[in-house]
Amino acid sequence: METATFAGGCFWCTEAIFQRLRGVFSVNPGYTGGIMENPTYEDVGSGDSGHAEAIQIKFDPKEISYEDLLEVFFATHDPTTPNRQGSDVGSQYRSAVFYHSDEQKELAERAKAKIPNAVTEIAMFTAFYPAEDYHKDYYNQNRGTVYCKLVIDPKVKKLMESFKDKVRES
Repeated sequence: METATFAGGCFWCTEAIFQRLRGVFSVNPGYTGGIMENPTYEDVGSGDSGHAEAIQIKFDPKEISYEDLLEVFFATHDPTTPNRQGSDVGSQYRSAVFYHSDEQKELAERAKAKIPNAVTEIAMFTAFYPAEDYHKDYYNQNRGTVYCKLVIDPKVKKLMESFKDKVRES
């Protein structure tokens, strides 16, 4: 297993996307990229912690490559808008790849370079703080909420249409 850490807006959205990919063993929402140790959702939401809402993915590179994960990441959020994804605004919603190796760094920089005006931060991974339990598996447990219907459903639909060959059978 290998690890990937991405921030692409609300972690409920990114978790829902990556949970559906073949070769992904686990997806955990949390916080990374900031200065505060053990931040809470409220700390991150205030903007004072420096952290982004992020996901940490454990994946089998024999089933899905890091390049494939990057392709899905860049296609399912807006990497050209600083500190914003739709109506979610603030540095905690920034686009970022937190690399775990020199190879991941190189691949992330190459993927970012293909996108005109991309503002995605490419930074070395330092620490990941798991989100509170009520954030875990949020979309699957709360599909009826307005946020899930208006924001996450379209992202999942795009994944299913654009990356059929990478989606696990349900």
